[in-house]
Amino acid sequence: MVTEEQVREILSQTEDPFLHKTLAETNGIIDIKIKEEKQHVSVKVALAQTGTPEQLQLQMKIVEALKAAGANTVGIRFTDLPEEELAKHRKTQGPQGGEDLLSPNSKTTFIAIASGKGGVGKSTVSVNLAVALARLGKKVGIIDADIYGFSVPDMMGIEQRPEVRGEKIIPVERFGVQVISMGFFVDNNAPVIWRGPMLGKMLNNFFTEVEWGELDYLLLDLPPGTGDVALDVHSMLPRSKEIIVSTPHPTAAFVAARAGAMALRTEHEILGVVENMAYFESKKTGEKEYVFGRGGGDKLAEELRTEVLGRLPLQQPDWNEEDFAPSIYAEDHELGQIYQEIAEKVIRKLEQ
Repeated sequence: MVTEEQVREILSQTEDPFLHKTLAETNGIIDIKIKEEKQHVSVKVALAQTGTPEQLQLQMKIVEALKAAGANTVGIRFTDLPEEELAKHRKTQGPQGGEDLLSPNSKTTFIAIASGKGGVGKSTVSVNLAVALARLGKKVGIIDADIYGFSVPDMMGIEQRPEVRGEKIIPVERFGVQVISMGFFVDNNAPVIWRGPMLGKMLNNFFTEVEWGELDYLLLDLPPGTGDVALDVHSMLPRSKEIIVSTPHPTAAFVAARAGAMALRTEHEILGVVENMAYFESKKTGEKEYVFGRGGGDKLAEELRTEVLGRLPLQQPDWNEEDFAPSIYAEDHELGQIYQEIAEKVIRKLEQ
């Protein structure tokens, strides 16, 4: 027979998927009722955001836990946390003394994903590395800083838009990653015709006007090359880390070295190189074909005095129509496992 104490204990240890704090910490346990004769448990829970896929996942998790504790049936109602309760858990506050992401005391580690040229899969690496870090239990955000070529929302299968709550923008969360992108604020895929100063202002807004909460890592999908946005990132984030993405082709690696050289000149630490499209492996014969040549990643890593974090073959994700995300590899996919290994290396480098 399940008791109210058991139910409260289970709920107390459950995390709000948006605040990444337990329901006990957020005062999110509103009501618990038990019908002993039927062993039916009814609970009411308050979350930072309701009506989301994350709420559905949390609901399934709670039902499973309560049934394992002895409940025959479970009913769950969700409601929104009061604004005053939300305010207690916001890390990014105004001039009253709260710290934002750009504060010298911020505990968030910035990881910029850069490339020398377009078309090397930098955004694919960005979104899959972010998801892999989240799968390892880290609190992760990603800024689609490729203002002209924004693609992160589409790659992650995000259809909803951020909410505005008070004076803050609430990022969209998918696969445990909080996401903000220029794509959320442009209608019908319209072109962005902006000059450098305007781009810098938008990027600054992504840091200061978005309610990120507590993050371990914030990834920035930079535009290719060494233009205005890349320069702004290097000046805004003097403590950022960088990962350089290239194909194995010698020319791509040569061009990518420029992005690495910019990082070194601005005292950004290069965590390593990711060699994308390293080879194509035939499913029939198992033979590897090095479509874009070989050795570019190693040469780039040597020139930048760093290491190759991983080599990614040419393969598409296994698409799931019910949970569609065109560029995200499942955890058990071959490339999903490689991204997991890269994420583990990144964590070891940053937390050793």
